[in-house]
Amino acid sequence: MTIKHAMVLAAGLGTRMRPITETMPKPLVTVAGKALIDYALDHLQQAGITTAVVNLHHFAEKMQAHLEKRDHPRILFSDEQAALMNSGGGLAKGIKLLPTGPLLVMNADLFWIGETAGEKTNLQRLSDFFDPARMDMAMLCVPLERTTGHNGKVDFQMAEDGRLTRYQPGDSKGVVYAGAIAMHSSLLDDAPDDAFNLNIYFDRAIAKGRLFGLDLKGHWLTVGTPEAIGEAEAEMQRQGVYPALTGA
Repeated sequence: MTIKHAMVLAAGLGTRMRPITETMPKPLVTVAGKALIDYALDHLQQAGITTAVVNLHHFAEKMQAHLEKRDHPRILFSDEQAALMNSGGGLAKGIKLLPTGPLLVMNADLFWIGETAGEKTNLQRLSDFFDPARMDMAMLCVPLERTTGHNGKVDFQMAEDGRLTRYQPGDSKGVVYAGAIAMHSSLLDDAPDDAFNLNIYFDRAIAKGRLFGLDLKGHWLTVGTPEAIGEAEAEMQRQGVYPALTGA
């Protein structure tokens, strides 16, 4: 499936990243010389996304000034300065700025390395995998051993066909949610107007057998604390990754 629109969830306070986030928003924290949000936007750009909504709250003016320097994808801003909307509320509000249709959703504090040049990117694979006739959502997932900076929690059990259920100790294929989703915007037509957690829709989809996962190719990095910056950079050095500063 061709997907041209996306949203990046970027409005959080970044409390675990303090004291860095006392003067800047977490998505502008740099890893290997590039802001976290630019890793996410570069992934989206490489997947063919033309327009991305980014929600703003913490140091919103700094976020907007940074993102206005980008040419691709085109950035639209969803203003949450009056009140944080949590993951679900922020997504439901932000996607109203986009046409109805399929979209990608990414968190702003993670990225991955190790995709194979010349092959489809992880987000292109996710877009192709997403089948709205069978799925409410399709999400990138990754085994715990291919993560850096994660807290060790396993989120889902993945069946052979990719169907996801909540992980229980002893399950054979536990995976971590890698912070990227393909979905259709109409899924949130019944969403409340106030703040809520997107996990509500994960659990609804599981109950209907309509939450699916796709294995991420490469290594996944999440950067939620000051210590995680060095951990991510060390892993990038181990893998010989020297990112181009396309979004800086």
